[in-house]
Amino acid sequence: MKRVLTIAGSDSGGGAGIQADLKTITVLGGYGMSVITALTAQNTLGVHGVQMAPVEFVRKQLDAVLSDIGADAAKTGMLGTAEITRVVAEGIKHHGVRLLVVDPVMVAKSGDSLLSQEAVETLCRELLPLAYVVTPNLPEAARLTGLTIKGLEDMEKAARLIHAMGPSHVVVKGGHLEGEAVDLLFDGESAHLFPGPRLSSRNTHGTGCTFSAALATFLAQGEPITQAVGRAKEFVTRAIATGLALGGGCGPTNPYAEVLRWKQREQVLRELGEALHRLEAEPLGDLIPEVRSNLGYGLPGALGFDEVAAVPGRISQEGRRILVFRQPAFGASRHIARVILAAMRHEPEMRSAMNIRYSAGIIEACQKAGFTLARFDRREEPREIKEREGSTLEWGTDKAISSLGKVPDAVLDEGDLGKEPMVRILGRSPLEVVEKLLRVARAFSSFNSRQMS
Repeated sequence: MKRVLTIAGSDSGGGAGIQADLKTITVLGGYGMSVITALTAQNTLGVHGVQMAPVEFVRKQLDAVLSDIGADAAKTGMLGTAEITRVVAEGIKHHGVRLLVVDPVMVAKSGDSLLSQEAVETLCRELLPLAYVVTPNLPEAARLTGLTIKGLEDMEKAARLIHAMGPSHVVVKGGHLEGEAVDLLFDGESAHLFPGPRLSSRNTHGTGCTFSAALATFLAQGEPITQAVGRAKEFVTRAIATGLALGGGCGPTNPYAEVLRWKQREQVLRELGEALHRLEAEPLGDLIPEVRSNLGYGLPGALGFDEVAAVPGRISQEGRRILVFRQPAFGASRHIARVILAAMRHEPEMRSAMNIRYSAGIIEACQKAGFTLARFDRREEPREIKEREGSTLEWGTDKAISSLGKVPDAVLDEGDLGKEPMVRILGRSPLEVVEKLLRVARAFSSFNSRQMS
């Protein structure tokens, strides 16, 4: 087990600082140790008080830990003052800590200042030259460099300027960008981009702490820098995707999401299997399109195809009978996974979907069932999306949801040349999707009876 030291402030609300760091280190299999630089009276609404630790006591904590236990990697968070920053730099240098991650914490999520200007200057002059990697967000990178940062080109300029201050690597985090949340790693020669989805969540307290603690842990475990940054990015993105709605303000991220990801796989497969059995017991064959159907279900906070379960080979029918030939598995359908992942970015609880036939009767049945409907037109698809294989469903689902302003019960896809039109039913669980299908089927049966009479 690798030893990871966090040097940071205490967050009484548990969402950031020492508390977030130790949770992250532990979940990722490291042995966490701490040097506390400050006590904060803090909750989801803001910082209500700060008590800095005596400088000599910070030194004693550093010496006590590093002279006895040692550290395979260390990270810094809130340092607060120039004096503490200097003592930390001296301790890191004296004890020969090679893998140091510097998170230049300057402002709390609530907007409260956490680092004086004198401390910023000391950090640049004395601590950054000791850093293996420094991880500023956009406001921090702007303060360190004096640049206005609005896009990737500005991020690389800032990274190069910060690299000139002495750290071996610089990660400029793009969480404050518009669009995709792209992070940029500069290694002294070239820039590497790490794109990530823009998640709709206010529960982002502690993101910087969680990211830097994960990065320090992966580095301690021997990961090369590029791989460590990518894994830390995935870890914090998943922690945001399953953020905890605690308190009345900005809730914390969820470092335990990495564990839940594996614990909940069996539950997802079990619930999906139960929904499929329910489908097979109902005469719903009239709803299956020519290209067949699939029913998918994502893990909480799912980020990729391998975290969405579906039926390998799709769902078929014989007359009005539903046929499911194989047991559900993760990564079985990229098509339905794209729909689910797009819906989850708007509403994380909407984790299931199934495609059914598109017809005037089915659309009327959806309306009679009281569904909210949204639609997209493939003819409006941008060329760059159309040229990217398999991106249409993600783009279309996102466009339909954005146009409506919320996740609907069903998304209408009007099709295109060579593309069968489709209705995609959305829900929080596969059983909820099946219940919606039964409501559609009952209303559709009534529509057919009127057509026959």
